[in-house]
Amino acid sequence: LACHEAGITAFVPKAKTSAAAAAGRFGRDDFIYDAAHNEYRCPAGERLIWRYATVEKGLKLHRYWSSHCQGCALKEQCTPSAQRRVSRWEHEAVLDAMQSRLDQAPEMMRIRRQTVEHPFGTLKAWMGATHFLTKTLDRV
Repeated sequence: LACHEAGITAFVPKAKTSAAAAAGRFGRDDFIYDAAHNEYRCPAGERLIWRYATVEKGLKLHRYWSSHCQGCALKEQCTPSAQRRVSRWEHEAVLDAMQSRLDQAPEMMRIRRQTVEHPFGTLKAWMGATHFLTKTLDRV
């Protein structure tokens, strides 16, 4: 958000914060946001409507869920809870725009790795974090 407000075009991948995908369930990316109606559409086609806003760690988050989850045929693939709840940061559109830019220019991550990751690794080594200097699990 600070980069956007300062007019800086950032190329940083959007963080994947949903543990559901790792557990084999639908991830947050499977829920499509409709800005015109301020709601999400789930993989089963149901609407997850806005319920309330809260502040966590200084960020204003909006919470969405559907009342139709109980009888959904895809519930096992979606959530072990009563409803699947989706959170959205109030400035999530900035992150979506950044991810869209990155999708259109995938070579930017290669450039970022070449210019940023090496100095970052050097700084970590200077600070004593040298216990894993190789890549891949087999070599470690």
